[in-house]
Amino acid sequence: MPLLPAGLLVQQVLPEPDRITILAQPKSPASNCPLCGQTSERVHSRYLRTLADLPWQGRIVALRIQARRFRCATHACPRRIFTERLPEVVQSWARRTVRLAGLQRHIGFALGGAAGSRLALRLTMPVSATTLLGQLRRATSERPGPTTPRVLGVDDWAWRRGGRYGTILVDLERHCVVDLLPDRQADTLADWLRRHPGVAVISRDRAGAYADGARQGAPDAVQVADRWHLLENCSRALLEAVRRRRAEVEAAARPVMAEPTVSAGESPPMTSAERRQWDRWQRGQQSYAQAVRLHRAGMSIKAVARELRIGRNTLRRWLRGAAPELRRPRRSSLDPYRAVLERRWAEGCRNGAQLWRELRDRGFRGGLRVVTEWATRQRLAAHPGRPQSGFAAPPSRRVARMLTADPQALDAAERGYLDRRLATSPPLALVRDLALRFTAMVRERQAGALERWLTDADGSELSSFTTGLRQDEAAVRAALELPWSNGQPEGQITRLKLIKRQMYGRANHDLLRARVLHAA
Repeated sequence: MPLLPAGLLVQQVLPEPDRITILAQPKSPASNCPLCGQTSERVHSRYLRTLADLPWQGRIVALRIQARRFRCATHACPRRIFTERLPEVVQSWARRTVRLAGLQRHIGFALGGAAGSRLALRLTMPVSATTLLGQLRRATSERPGPTTPRVLGVDDWAWRRGGRYGTILVDLERHCVVDLLPDRQADTLADWLRRHPGVAVISRDRAGAYADGARQGAPDAVQVADRWHLLENCSRALLEAVRRRRAEVEAAARPVMAEPTVSAGESPPMTSAERRQWDRWQRGQQSYAQAVRLHRAGMSIKAVARELRIGRNTLRRWLRGAAPELRRPRRSSLDPYRAVLERRWAEGCRNGAQLWRELRDRGFRGGLRVVTEWATRQRLAAHPGRPQSGFAAPPSRRVARMLTADPQALDAAERGYLDRRLATSPPLALVRDLALRFTAMVRERQAGALERWLTDADGSELSSFTTGLRQDEAAVRAALELPWSNGQPEGQITRLKLIKRQMYGRANHDLLRARVLHAA
């Protein structure tokens, strides 16, 4: 039998097949008035109070306590009769002991309402999901407010990606979550900072709302731009520069990126899947031409997007010169086995499944479809009348990666393409040099090189990126001088996503905040 809570005396134990009922009474002969605090021994009446307690050997335990009502000894006290309190056993008006409620509350914090209720039933501590959630909310409302951190990390997280976002606040010195905000508006962050004065450093991403909120709520705090976001913004600006020069990308790729199975000057044949991609690209080109024509005629971006039923960000990218791209073939897992495939094809083996089985015996880890599509291209290449594909140039993202990659990590075809590309486009060569310099400057924390880099980047293809850096120059310079970054908030967001998904995305802000702060 489990030990009883302190202050109770057992009178009788009533075992039953599925539960144990324990009759008990308080040991103390007196009690204090909750209003005036005067001790009284004058018993007015008694009543039975039934409480759920910790289980014993798989059976539910119920405590029946003979509670007493006392007459207050202070004649002037408005509380003439009061019920004795047992703070170590049970809270006022509660129907379960303190220790059982605490254990159920921990289950709720760990698993939430429905899952916690199922586990509690399995542990012979039945409780409804609604009761568990109520316990979590009460525990959160009773806990003291968050302490003000000296170094605060601010980042956003998605209630629903692309639609609704919240804000997570992290103490970067104590490595714990401080609070969750229901949105990512500047006024919300500024109000929190005003209610928690004393923040000296604020690490954030480059969102303008967080910059404004930090400036309004903590004007004396030093703002630090996240270094990862700086590198990501630079990569995005480089990608946009490549997209604006798509025609040069395709012109430079023709002599280099041809399929080895097709003779010089020809294009590889298209499979049915590639034909569908080609048709989608042609429709995109038509929409692109129509969008440019409508915008030049005076229509706004919003009106053009509504007319053509395309996204505004896509339309803005088109109007900046980034035309729709045709999907290009990626590096194939068949490349190490092409010699074997071509030899077996020359020997007369035309069955894709048979070729795949032979390659699998040689260690090939790819699927059957990869081999059968290769065989289909070989058959189409033997029929000159079939439609031909223009899949020659690499996609813009791959070109951007090649521009910033180590040349030793590229193969011969990629190095040849890169040399040709840079030789025919001096502006892109300048952009590549600026991107590499910026990456080295951020990684090596060269704050003194920032002004020179901004000067050299003015007027280049990265001018829009440079303009954003100048608007946030103080935070960028602090990122190159101080050790703080948003790595910790990103890790805490991963934990937050796990907790949110455990509740199937249906948790309110107060419940999600309670569980995240408890996990911290």
